[in-house]
Amino acid sequence: MTQTQTPRSQWVPVALSKMIEAGTSAGTVVNGAEIVVWRDTAGAAHAWEDRCPHRGMKMSFGFVRGDHITCLYHGWEYDTSGTCRYVPAHPELEVPKSICISRYGTAEAGGMIWAYTPLGTTEQDPPPVLPALEGVRSVYMDASVARVSDTLQQHSSAPAGDDAALCNAITLTLENTVVTIGLQQISDGQCALHIAVPEGTAPVTKEALLDWCEDLRRTVEGLEAAA
Repeated sequence: MTQTQTPRSQWVPVALSKMIEAGTSAGTVVNGAEIVVWRDTAGAAHAWEDRCPHRGMKMSFGFVRGDHITCLYHGWEYDTSGTCRYVPAHPELEVPKSICISRYGTAEAGGMIWAYTPLGTTEQDPPPVLPALEGVRSVYMDASVARVSDTLQQHSSAPAGDDAALCNAITLTLENTVVTIGLQQISDGQCALHIAVPEGTAPVTKEALLDWCEDLRRTVEGLEAAA
């Protein structure tokens, strides 16, 4: 198994692209910050603060209509700029432009959706540059990103590199298949691994990779519990 790493970055993978279909949304967490990841019906992905400014309801509980996402609680609708455009209780109201949801910079690369953190960062690094990849599975672990990185390093014949725990993607070669793992820190003791492989990878290879992921999860969580 060989290994390479992307440079350290503020871009964090928050979902596999294939898991957020057009017209759907899902909630996730990065370093304790709740994020709604959604895709409008034209196919564009968005990552926002997961909170409606009205009463604080999670936008990930809502639904997508065209290029608007609607809060489940009182039906307030927001366009892709994060600005509220419609309040059902006051249909004639010209909604103040100050009513808006904070957005993360959003990009898609390597079969994953990425958010630029922290929230409100205005000057952004270029988004990740990765080849066309196919998402396989997201694996959630009761372990830190640092623990995952350390474990992967121990299984690798490649040098550890500089501060690997802060890299947000790791590329491994497993059984002659290149596997890219996006690392999402949820909290100090929880993380998600977004697994992607080259498009056209054989189904049998993907199935073997799923078994490898489960073995990795058990190993990492065991190390975390024993620490």
